[in-house]
Amino acid sequence: MMKTTNTAITRVFTVDSREEVQEQAEKFRRDGYRDEHIFVLTHDKSRTKRIAEQENVEEIGISEEGLGTAIANLFRSTGDELRAKMKSLGISPSEAERLEREMDRDRIVVIAWGGREYGEDDFDRDIYYHPGLNHGSFPHNRPPF
Repeated sequence: MMKTTNTAITRVFTVDSREEVQEQAEKFRRDGYRDEHIFVLTHDKSRTKRIAEQENVEEIGISEEGLGTAIANLFRSTGDELRAKMKSLGISPSEAERLEREMDRDRIVVIAWGGREYGEDDFDRDIYYHPGLNHGSFPHNRPPF
């Protein structure tokens, strides 16, 4: 029996390598997420661009974050810009801060976006995070692929 995934739910995974990005992106595709709804984010813009191109996934751009956020990001610090990009996909401020700290430690965030845009102080309360807050973020705590 084929498992069906609710692709309206945003899923956020934190991984350690390009190979894990590839595996997670393939899993998201098998689960029914479209390529244009699979995003990668790292602390380094050129690394993000390189991984996105190699793995045929997306960078969070103007169409997701909106023109105002994109322009504001030109003047923001890297951390502020990363948090603003994540917020545009519905990630809460506290989760965005936690994920940005993971990226500070060279980890890669892979997002399967449910497709709803968020603005102002609104965020998605139904996002699935792996590893989540209750798992801790240790190198031995790998997501099940």
